[in-house]
Amino acid sequence: MRSDREKLLDILEAIERIERYAVQGREAFEQNELIQTWFIQNLQVIGEAAPLSSEIRTQHSDIPWKQIIGMRNILTHNYFEIDSDIVWAVV
Repeated sequence: MRSDREKLLDILEAIERIERYAVQGREAFEQNELIQTWFIQNLQVIGEAAPLSSEIRTQHSDIPWKQIIGMRNILTHNYFEIDSDIVWAVV
């Protein structure tokens, strides 16, 4: 089982990967399927790593942990229903 520290590092790395391409803006996101897939994949990583200990979740109660995990579930299991406007808003 991965530790909270390992999961938090996974989250930070995924955020850094997203930021690398988010600076290109929404137009690049909408026009480039690879960027869309890149963002979705890294949002899935964040959601997969989000089930942290209750201690961490309590210390950082301002973070919407349930919604992050819920988005991962949608991106993973309901990929035909992915709304690019929501993906971009999250990014």
